[in-house]
Amino acid sequence: MPPVTIIGTVIARPETREELQNLLEAQVAPTRAEPGCINYDFHVDSEDSCVFVFYENWRSQSDLDTHMNMPHLKPLLGQIGRLLLRPIEIRHLVMLSRL
Repeated sequence: MPPVTIIGTVIARPETREELQNLLEAQVAPTRAEPGCINYDFHVDSEDSCVFVFYENWRSQSDLDTHMNMPHLKPLLGQIGRLLLRPIEIRHLVMLSRL
């Protein structure tokens, strides 16, 4: 079974950008420590500092599902409506090359 790859795009409201960035940055270390995480990379758009992008590879869909229910995501997920300009966009990809 190939790894599961997703690209998540999160767009902050301008007035909550810094707060959102801090919450998103706080997810990196605990997520990378999860057993099924192959890589979890956090980016900001070079032209729009309100646009954050995650590039993630997971060992399986089950590992990704487990990640989405981890306690360290709750502070972020509980405030999505207030922090984001629009809903999170998640693109699911099928990896054709191997890591």
